[in-house]
Amino acid sequence: MSFAGGGSDIPYFYRKHGGAVLSTAIDKFIYVTINRKFDDELRLSYSRTENVKSTSEIEHLLVRACLSRYNINGGIEITTVADIPSKGTGLGSSSSFAVAFLHCLHAYLGRYVSKEFLSAEASDIEINYCNEPIGKQDQYAAAYGGFNFYEFNPDESVKVSPIITKLETLNSIKENLLMFYTGITRSASVLLQKQSDQIISSKKKQLTLKNMVSLAYTLRDELQRNNTDVFGEILHENWLLKKTLVNEISNDKIDDWYQRALNSGAIGGKLLGAGAGGFLIFYAPKESHTQIIQELNDLKCIDFDFEKNGSQIIFYDPTN
Repeated sequence: MSFAGGGSDIPYFYRKHGGAVLSTAIDKFIYVTINRKFDDELRLSYSRTENVKSTSEIEHLLVRACLSRYNINGGIEITTVADIPSKGTGLGSSSSFAVAFLHCLHAYLGRYVSKEFLSAEASDIEINYCNEPIGKQDQYAAAYGGFNFYEFNPDESVKVSPIITKLETLNSIKENLLMFYTGITRSASVLLQKQSDQIISSKKKQLTLKNMVSLAYTLRDELQRNNTDVFGEILHENWLLKKTLVNEISNDKIDDWYQRALNSGAIGGKLLGAGAGGFLIFYAPKESHTQIIQELNDLKCIDFDFEKNGSQIIFYDPTN
């Protein structure tokens, strides 16, 4: 769940200007298992099932890329289960899957990998091998977990800094946040490709992203001073800037939901991810939550909590 700076993690931008995103992991999980199969074939179970004789036949591009990287050509069964829809929702589910699958794969191969290695490898495979027009923030958030400030440097390095603040400050932020599922899924790749193309060709849009990065730094500094008063205002300003990057990021329906929430007491909010659907978050005083939920009764309000831990191996059997 990113709050400010989203989009500055796209390679073209951070390689020239540097990027920064402030975000938190939340307690919505994807579970991946890898088990040795009794024969030499491969079985994948995700939103569909694949039974194939070799890695080259796998249709799931990311799984095929990961298995090919480590010369695994058969004899395993892979299953995945997710708490939320696995694609097109703006909560980083695709990159969370990449991190979880690679983490599980390394454990299956009997190897420990660090959070930094896992983040970088997942980013590399998605961006450079699968040619997804995405950034790096979701992979790092999934691997590291926690409430962090990410700086994306032109030399491809990423600095991960936890937000140092009082527990009461984090609790206040969480208590004032509301999240709604719009029920709309979309192809993030299409939107992000268009966004990337327009950023490359427009100095005005590059300036917009620079302003969004500046907001991320401002929010970081204010939170580390335990000042939550600006949180909603910065969310709102970031959303207004984000909407100017690509016309399709929002639409009349989303704008109507957003305005209705503001009219009911929200200070600010944003659509998570690439835009055009998925999840909406709002920052509002606790006493306004009931009214906002009633006003947006055509949307599903989702309970969530901040999650301290990133990707974890929760069961490992070395005899498998």
